[in-house]
Amino acid sequence: MTNDLVALIEFYEKEKSIEREKVVEALENAFLSAYRGMVPGAEDIEELRAEVDTKHGETRIFATLRVVADDDHQDKFNEVPVKLARKQYPEADLNDPLEFNVTPPNFGRIAVQRAKQTMMQQLRQAEKEMIYDEFKDRAGDIVGGSVRRFEKNDVMIDLGKFEARMPSRERVTTEDYNVGDRIRAYVVSVDNEFRGPEIILSRSHPNFVRRLFEAEVSEISDHTVEIRGIAREAGYRTKVAVFSHDEKVDPVGACVGLRGARVKNIVRELNNEKVDIIRWSDEPEAFVTDALKPAQIRSITLDEENKVINVTVDEEDLSKAIGRRGQNARLTSKLVNWDVQVRKDESQHEQFEARVTDAAMGLADELGVDPQIADKLYRAGGVSADMVMQMPADYIAQSLEATEEEAQEILSKARVASGSPAGEAGNESSSQETPEAPESAPAEDQEPAPEAEESATSPGEDA
Repeated sequence: MTNDLVALIEFYEKEKSIEREKVVEALENAFLSAYRGMVPGAEDIEELRAEVDTKHGETRIFATLRVVADDDHQDKFNEVPVKLARKQYPEADLNDPLEFNVTPPNFGRIAVQRAKQTMMQQLRQAEKEMIYDEFKDRAGDIVGGSVRRFEKNDVMIDLGKFEARMPSRERVTTEDYNVGDRIRAYVVSVDNEFRGPEIILSRSHPNFVRRLFEAEVSEISDHTVEIRGIAREAGYRTKVAVFSHDEKVDPVGACVGLRGARVKNIVRELNNEKVDIIRWSDEPEAFVTDALKPAQIRSITLDEENKVINVTVDEEDLSKAIGRRGQNARLTSKLVNWDVQVRKDESQHEQFEARVTDAAMGLADELGVDPQIADKLYRAGGVSADMVMQMPADYIAQSLEATEEEAQEILSKARVASGSPAGEAGNESSSQETPEAPESAPAEDQEPAPEAEESATSPGEDA
């Protein structure tokens, strides 16, 4: 073996971190293959081994032969006459398996050229096995690396000695990556494929969030606080259910940290994905109530047979409970492992409608109009005869989809119901003509009687 091969061993050992024994084993296999190709009949030798002396750079090939009687020597590739065997092994006896050096002259120099391709294949395989051995126990961990390149929608990540793949299905849709970006990801699996081990990474996996909490929250790493469940829609929102084995430790507070420091670090790693931390409960009602916050729950009913939870909320809380595109309710269902159905509380609406109907019926009786007309008037703001009187005729006509004459008729009925004189309707007074001066007005040259000024009536009063 040449010094080049010694350098090659050191290269793979130091730069590729392949164990020296595996590099030597690959070389030995390569030299055996080269020997069989160089020596006629070597393929017929049943037991061959190569020995590489890494210190002196020497390679030797040994064949194991069976000792036979001198006159019974028939297989020259696997047998050796006893007389010849005893020259090297004086104690040799019939049927003994003995090793003999069968290395051809200049074998190392010649074999290097022939063994090069086989050796490189062996070393590449050794490198793959080393990757698998090192990473097979790291599935479930978080690793850091940098983006090396893209293969279609997959991201190839440089982990230093190794390369990993983050398939498109494991990416976060809201994240964009560039070559050279530093990235942390969860090791989903290390697959020992026929092409070699493949490291699969993920940033969308729920356990990525789990590992971040374990690294950030000491109470989780020491098992005081336990993560009982995670529901995630990567890039948008995650719900984490936590439970404390120590009643003195608040699990939610431990995860949030002082002034939110702990959860802020996690949210930053998740590129501002919303993270809800919820106290786990074995009572579905309490669990769902916490999970749907900030919505206020009006009522909860359980359908245990179908594992459905029916939740009612006020109308103003409906959008909070359901969430954007149903996300809050959907994640809650995943977290509690029940089908959570959120509905608007109709009872308040029904009560309101009943009150409106009763009031409209009272208005109908007061005005002497059809209940449907009274209902429309009431909803338009005419809650009493006095209020109807203040409504312009055109507004009444528009609200009732009626004519101006019909609106004037309703105004007249409102005046009658309120007991007001005809002249007090503000919406009609503007359309009345100013009364003409009476014919009996005094002549200009006549002096008005003093008592006439004192007895004059104000407009609108009976003379």
